[in-house]
Amino acid sequence: MELSILDQSPIPDGSSAARALTDSIDLARAADRLGYRRYWAAEHHAARSHAGPAPEIVVAAAAAATTRIRVGSGGVLLPYYSPLKVAETFRVLHALYPDRIDLGLGRAIRAEAPEFEPLRRDASRLDFAEKLAELRAFLSPDHWEHPEVHVMPDDPGGPEVWLLGSSARSAEAAARLGLPYAYAHFLAPDQTKEALARYRQINPDGRIVLGLGVYCGETDAEARWLYAGQRLFRQRMSRGEVRPLPSPEQAVAELGEAGALDPGPDSEERYVVGTPGLVHERITALATEVGADEVTVLSSIHDHEERVRSYALLAEAFDLRIRASAA
Repeated sequence: MELSILDQSPIPDGSSAARALTDSIDLARAADRLGYRRYWAAEHHAARSHAGPAPEIVVAAAAAATTRIRVGSGGVLLPYYSPLKVAETFRVLHALYPDRIDLGLGRAIRAEAPEFEPLRRDASRLDFAEKLAELRAFLSPDHWEHPEVHVMPDDPGGPEVWLLGSSARSAEAAARLGLPYAYAHFLAPDQTKEALARYRQINPDGRIVLGLGVYCGETDAEARWLYAGQRLFRQRMSRGEVRPLPSPEQAVAELGEAGALDPGPDSEERYVVGTPGLVHERITALATEVGADEVTVLSSIHDHEERVRSYALLAEAFDLRIRASAA
Protein backbone atom coordinates (compact mmCIF):
# COMPACT_ATOMS: atom_id res chain seq x y z
CA MET A 1 0.00 0.00 0.00
CA GLU A 2 1.37 3.40 -1.01
CA LEU A 3 0.73 6.34 1.29
CA SER A 4 0.67 10.06 0.52
CA ILE A 5 0.08 13.25 2.50
CA LEU A 6 -2.64 15.87 2.16
CA ASP A 7 -1.61 19.06 3.96
CA GLN A 8 -4.19 21.72 4.78
CA SER A 9 -1.54 24.01 6.37
CA PRO A 10 -3.45 24.27 9.67
CA ILE A 11 -2.71 27.31 11.82
CA PRO A 12 -2.12 26.22 15.42
CA ASP A 13 -3.65 28.42 18.07
CA GLY A 14 -0.96 30.80 19.32
CA SER A 15 1.03 30.59 16.07
CA SER A 16 0.74 32.37 12.71
CA ALA A 17 -0.12 31.70 9.08
CA ALA A 18 3.49 32.36 8.09
CA ARG A 19 4.73 29.72 10.51
CA ALA A 20 2.07 27.27 9.29
CA LEU A 21 3.32 27.64 5.72
CA THR A 22 6.93 27.20 6.81
CA ASP A 23 5.90 24.05 8.65
CA SER A 24 4.17 22.81 5.49
CA ILE A 25 7.43 22.95 3.56
CA ASP A 26 9.20 21.17 6.43
CA LEU A 27 6.49 18.49 6.30
CA ALA A 28 7.07 18.05 2.56
CA ARG A 29 10.79 17.47 3.25
CA ALA A 30 9.91 14.92 5.91
CA ALA A 31 7.46 13.17 3.56
CA ASP A 32 10.19 12.93 0.92
CA ARG A 33 12.62 11.48 3.45
CA LEU A 34 10.10 9.04 4.93
CA GLY A 35 9.09 7.47 1.62
CA TYR A 36 5.61 8.90 1.02
CA ARG A 37 4.41 8.81 -2.59
CA ARG A 38 2.90 12.31 -2.85
CA TYR A 39 2.61 15.57 -0.96
CA TRP A 40 -0.52 17.58 -1.84
CA ALA A 41 -1.31 21.11 -0.67
CA ALA A 42 -4.95 22.04 -0.12
CA GLU A 43 -6.72 25.30 -1.01
CA HIS A 44 -8.76 27.21 1.57
CA HIS A 45 -10.11 30.76 1.45
CA ALA A 46 -11.53 33.00 4.17
CA ALA A 47 -10.56 30.49 6.87
CA ARG A 48 -8.59 31.72 9.86
CA SER A 49 -7.84 28.08 10.58
CA HIS A 50 -5.85 27.31 7.41
CA ALA A 51 -3.01 29.20 5.76
CA GLY A 52 -3.13 27.98 2.16
CA PRO A 53 -5.27 29.95 -0.34
CA ALA A 54 -2.67 29.47 -3.13
CA PRO A 55 -1.61 25.79 -3.36
CA GLU A 56 0.40 26.39 -6.53
CA ILE A 57 2.86 28.50 -4.53
CA VAL A 58 3.17 25.85 -1.82
CA VAL A 59 3.66 23.24 -4.55
CA ALA A 60 6.52 25.23 -6.06
CA ALA A 61 8.22 25.69 -2.70
CA ALA A 62 7.71 22.05 -1.71
CA ALA A 63 9.02 20.75 -5.02
CA ALA A 64 12.12 22.93 -4.67
CA ALA A 65 12.72 21.59 -1.16
CA THR A 66 12.43 17.90 -2.13
CA THR A 67 14.01 15.49 -4.62
CA ARG A 68 11.89 12.35 -5.08
CA ILE A 69 8.29 12.80 -3.94
CA ARG A 70 5.49 13.86 -6.29
CA VAL A 71 4.09 17.25 -5.31
CA GLY A 72 0.73 18.70 -6.22
CA SER A 73 -2.53 20.41 -5.33
CA GLY A 74 -5.24 18.80 -3.31
CA GLY A 75 -6.79 20.65 -4.96
CA VAL A 76 -7.09 23.80 -7.06
CA LEU A 77 -10.71 24.99 -6.93
CA LEU A 78 -11.23 25.30 -10.68
CA PRO A 79 -14.63 27.09 -10.61
CA TYR A 80 -12.86 30.23 -9.37
CA TYR A 81 -10.20 30.42 -12.09
CA SER A 82 -9.39 30.68 -15.77
CA PRO A 83 -8.55 27.21 -17.17
CA LEU A 84 -5.76 28.70 -19.28
CA LYS A 85 -4.14 30.33 -16.26
CA VAL A 86 -4.30 27.10 -14.26
CA ALA A 87 -2.89 25.15 -17.21
CA GLU A 88 0.04 27.50 -17.71
CA THR A 89 0.80 27.66 -13.98
CA PHE A 90 1.07 23.88 -13.74
CA ARG A 91 2.90 23.58 -17.04
CA VAL A 92 5.53 25.90 -15.55
CA LEU A 93 5.72 23.64 -12.49
CA HIS A 94 6.03 20.58 -14.74
CA ALA A 95 8.80 22.25 -16.75
CA LEU A 96 10.72 22.99 -13.55
CA TYR A 97 10.09 19.59 -11.93
CA PRO A 98 9.37 17.07 -14.73
CA ASP A 99 7.30 14.00 -13.87
CA ARG A 100 6.81 15.12 -10.26
CA ILE A 101 3.78 17.44 -10.47
CA ASP A 102 0.13 16.52 -9.81
CA LEU A 103 -2.78 18.83 -10.58
CA GLY A 104 -5.61 17.85 -8.27
CA LEU A 105 -8.85 19.69 -9.06
CA GLY A 106 -11.77 20.43 -6.78
CA ARG A 107 -15.26 21.44 -7.88
CA ALA A 108 -16.65 22.72 -4.57
CA ILE A 109 -17.53 26.40 -4.27
CA ARG A 110 -18.81 28.55 -1.44
CA ALA A 111 -20.94 31.65 -1.72
CA GLU A 112 -21.71 32.76 1.82
CA ALA A 113 -18.42 34.48 2.76
CA PRO A 114 -17.84 38.00 1.35
CA GLU A 115 -14.39 36.99 0.08
CA PHE A 116 -15.82 34.67 -2.55
CA GLU A 117 -17.61 37.25 -4.67
CA PRO A 118 -14.38 39.10 -5.61
CA LEU A 119 -12.60 35.77 -6.02
CA ARG A 120 -15.05 34.77 -8.76
CA ARG A 121 -15.70 38.22 -10.18
CA ASP A 122 -13.37 37.87 -13.16
CA ALA A 123 -13.90 34.16 -13.74
CA SER A 124 -15.72 33.01 -16.85
CA ARG A 125 -19.30 31.82 -16.69
CA LEU A 126 -18.41 28.31 -17.84
CA ASP A 127 -19.65 25.50 -15.62
CA PHE A 128 -17.21 23.05 -14.03
CA ALA A 129 -17.45 20.45 -16.81
CA GLU A 130 -16.76 23.06 -19.48
CA LYS A 131 -13.83 24.48 -17.52
CA LEU A 132 -12.37 21.03 -16.98
CA ALA A 133 -12.60 20.20 -20.68
CA GLU A 134 -10.90 23.46 -21.59
CA LEU A 135 -8.20 22.95 -18.98
CA ARG A 136 -7.39 19.49 -20.30
CA ALA A 137 -7.25 20.91 -23.80
CA PHE A 138 -4.64 23.43 -22.71
CA LEU A 139 -2.60 20.88 -20.75
CA SER A 140 -1.92 18.32 -23.45
CA PRO A 141 -1.55 18.44 -27.24
CA ASP A 142 -3.68 15.29 -27.30
CA HIS A 143 -6.63 17.33 -26.07
CA TRP A 144 -6.02 20.69 -27.71
CA GLU A 145 -9.24 22.07 -29.13
CA HIS A 146 -7.91 25.61 -29.36
CA PRO A 147 -5.11 25.51 -31.97
CA GLU A 148 -5.08 29.31 -32.13
CA VAL A 149 -3.93 29.49 -28.48
CA HIS A 150 -0.22 28.89 -27.90
CA VAL A 151 0.06 27.53 -24.37
CA MET A 152 3.38 28.01 -22.60
CA PRO A 153 5.64 26.40 -21.64
CA ASP A 154 5.15 24.08 -24.61
CA ASP A 155 7.57 21.32 -23.60
CA PRO A 156 6.35 17.72 -23.98
CA GLY A 157 4.25 16.19 -21.24
CA GLY A 158 2.47 17.89 -18.40
CA PRO A 159 1.21 17.44 -14.86
CA GLU A 160 -0.85 14.43 -13.87
CA VAL A 161 -4.50 15.50 -13.52
CA TRP A 162 -6.68 14.18 -10.68
CA LEU A 163 -10.29 14.90 -9.78
CA LEU A 164 -11.06 15.30 -6.07
CA GLY A 165 -14.44 14.78 -4.50
CA SER A 166 -16.61 13.38 -1.72
CA SER A 167 -19.72 12.08 -3.48
CA ALA A 168 -20.92 9.46 -5.93
CA ARG A 169 -21.53 12.26 -8.44
CA SER A 170 -17.89 13.36 -8.48
CA ALA A 171 -16.72 9.74 -8.59
CA GLU A 172 -18.89 9.08 -11.64
CA ALA A 173 -17.62 12.25 -13.34
CA ALA A 174 -13.99 11.23 -12.78
CA ALA A 175 -14.63 7.72 -14.08
CA ARG A 176 -16.40 8.88 -17.25
CA LEU A 177 -13.59 11.36 -17.97
CA GLY A 178 -10.94 8.68 -17.50
CA LEU A 179 -9.31 10.60 -14.64
CA PRO A 180 -7.81 9.17 -11.46
CA TYR A 181 -9.95 10.01 -8.46
CA ALA A 182 -9.18 11.09 -4.89
CA TYR A 183 -12.06 10.57 -2.45
CA ALA A 184 -12.22 12.51 0.85
CA HIS A 185 -13.43 9.81 3.24
CA PHE A 186 -12.78 12.16 6.16
CA LEU A 187 -15.50 14.47 4.80
CA ALA A 188 -18.18 11.94 3.80
CA PRO A 189 -17.51 8.45 5.20
CA ASP A 190 -21.13 7.43 4.66
CA GLN A 191 -20.77 7.70 0.86
CA THR A 192 -17.34 6.13 0.43
CA LYS A 193 -18.41 2.63 -0.60
CA GLU A 194 -21.12 3.80 -2.99
CA ALA A 195 -18.89 6.41 -4.64
CA LEU A 196 -15.90 4.15 -5.19
CA ALA A 197 -18.03 1.21 -6.32
CA ARG A 198 -19.59 3.50 -8.91
CA TYR A 199 -16.15 4.65 -10.07
CA ARG A 200 -14.93 1.06 -10.46
CA GLN A 201 -18.09 0.05 -12.30
CA ILE A 202 -17.51 2.69 -14.96
CA ASN A 203 -13.70 2.71 -15.02
CA PRO A 204 -12.36 -0.64 -13.72
CA ASP A 205 -8.74 0.24 -14.48
CA GLY A 206 -8.79 3.75 -13.01
CA ARG A 207 -6.76 4.77 -9.98
CA ILE A 208 -8.32 5.65 -6.63
CA VAL A 209 -6.75 7.49 -3.72
CA LEU A 210 -8.63 7.32 -0.43
CA GLY A 211 -8.27 10.36 1.87
CA LEU A 212 -8.18 9.49 5.58
CA GLY A 213 -7.55 11.44 8.76
CA VAL A 214 -4.87 9.58 10.73
CA TYR A 215 -3.46 10.22 14.21
CA CYS A 216 -0.69 7.77 15.07
CA GLY A 217 1.06 7.53 18.45
CA GLU A 218 3.39 5.12 20.24
CA THR A 219 0.46 4.24 22.51
CA ASP A 220 -3.29 4.46 22.18
CA ALA A 221 -3.35 7.18 24.84
CA GLU A 222 -0.78 9.23 22.94
CA ALA A 223 -2.75 8.92 19.70
CA ARG A 224 -5.94 10.07 21.41
CA TRP A 225 -4.04 13.01 22.90
CA LEU A 226 -2.78 14.04 19.45
CA TYR A 227 -6.34 13.85 18.09
CA ALA A 228 -7.91 15.87 20.93
CA GLY A 229 -7.29 19.27 19.32
CA GLN A 230 -8.96 18.14 16.08
CA ARG A 231 -11.93 16.86 18.08
CA LEU A 232 -12.45 20.29 19.63
CA PHE A 233 -11.86 21.95 16.24
CA ARG A 234 -14.63 19.87 14.66
CA GLN A 235 -17.04 20.69 17.46
CA ARG A 236 -16.34 24.39 17.05
CA MET A 237 -16.81 24.11 13.28
CA SER A 238 -20.22 22.49 13.82
CA ARG A 239 -21.18 25.67 15.70
CA GLY A 240 -19.88 27.90 12.88
CA GLU A 241 -16.71 28.88 14.76
CA VAL A 242 -13.74 29.02 12.37
CA ARG A 243 -10.72 29.43 14.64
CA PRO A 244 -7.09 28.25 14.69
CA LEU A 245 -6.40 24.63 15.58
CA PRO A 246 -6.55 24.21 19.38
CA SER A 247 -4.04 22.26 21.43
CA PRO A 248 -4.85 19.04 23.31
CA GLU A 249 -4.58 21.02 26.55
CA GLN A 250 -7.28 23.42 25.30
CA ALA A 251 -9.45 20.47 24.27
CA VAL A 252 -9.23 18.94 27.75
CA ALA A 253 -9.96 22.30 29.38
CA GLU A 254 -13.04 22.92 27.20
CA LEU A 255 -14.41 19.40 26.74
CA GLY A 256 -13.18 17.67 29.86
CA GLU A 257 -10.77 14.74 29.79
CA ALA A 258 -13.34 12.16 28.76
CA GLY A 259 -14.82 14.38 26.05
CA ALA A 260 -11.44 15.34 24.62
CA LEU A 261 -9.77 11.94 24.64
CA ASP A 262 -12.64 9.74 23.47
CA PRO A 263 -12.87 10.05 19.66
CA GLY A 264 -16.54 9.01 19.62
CA PRO A 265 -18.41 7.06 16.91
CA ASP A 266 -18.53 9.90 14.36
CA SER A 267 -14.79 10.49 14.62
CA GLU A 268 -14.03 6.79 14.38
CA GLU A 269 -15.83 6.70 11.03
CA ARG A 270 -13.83 9.62 9.66
CA TYR A 271 -10.43 9.15 11.29
CA VAL A 272 -8.04 6.39 12.27
CA VAL A 273 -6.62 6.99 15.75
CA GLY A 274 -4.23 4.57 17.43
CA THR A 275 -0.89 2.82 17.59
CA PRO A 276 1.15 2.03 14.44
CA GLY A 277 -0.07 -1.56 14.42
CA LEU A 278 -3.73 -0.62 14.81
CA VAL A 279 -3.50 2.16 12.25
CA HIS A 280 -1.80 -0.16 9.74
CA GLU A 281 -4.54 -2.75 10.24
CA ARG A 282 -7.45 -0.32 9.86
CA ILE A 283 -6.00 1.55 6.86
CA THR A 284 -5.23 -1.69 5.03
CA ALA A 285 -8.65 -3.16 5.76
CA LEU A 286 -10.57 -0.07 4.62
CA ALA A 287 -8.48 0.43 1.48
CA THR A 288 -8.94 -3.24 0.56
CA GLU A 289 -12.68 -3.12 1.23
CA VAL A 290 -13.31 -0.11 -1.04
CA GLY A 291 -10.70 -0.99 -3.68
CA ALA A 292 -8.35 1.98 -3.16
CA ASP A 293 -4.92 1.86 -4.79
CA GLU A 294 -3.38 4.41 -2.44
CA VAL A 295 -4.21 6.27 0.77
CA THR A 296 -3.54 9.95 1.36
CA VAL A 297 -3.24 10.91 5.01
CA LEU A 298 -4.43 14.10 6.67
CA SER A 299 -3.16 14.80 10.20
CA SER A 300 -4.08 18.14 11.81
CA ILE A 301 -1.99 18.17 14.97
CA HIS A 302 -1.30 21.34 16.97
CA ASP A 303 2.41 20.73 17.58
CA HIS A 304 4.37 20.52 14.31
CA GLU A 305 7.05 18.17 15.63
CA GLU A 306 4.37 15.81 16.93
CA ARG A 307 2.61 15.96 13.56
CA VAL A 308 5.82 14.96 11.77
CA ARG A 309 6.37 12.21 14.35
CA SER A 310 2.87 10.84 13.69
CA TYR A 311 3.66 10.62 9.97
CA ALA A 312 7.03 9.00 10.78
CA LEU A 313 5.39 6.29 12.89
CA LEU A 314 2.92 5.62 10.11
CA ALA A 315 5.72 5.41 7.53
CA GLU A 316 7.58 2.90 9.71
CA ALA A 317 4.44 0.79 10.09
CA PHE A 318 4.12 0.53 6.30
CA ASP A 319 7.89 0.23 5.60
CA LEU A 320 7.64 3.23 3.29
CA ARG A 321 11.29 4.22 3.41
CA ILE A 322 12.49 0.68 2.67
CA ARG A 323 10.16 0.29 -0.30
CA ALA A 324 11.01 3.76 -1.64
CA SER A 325 14.73 2.97 -1.47
CA ALA A 326 14.18 -0.33 -3.26
CA ALA A 327 12.19 1.40 -5.99
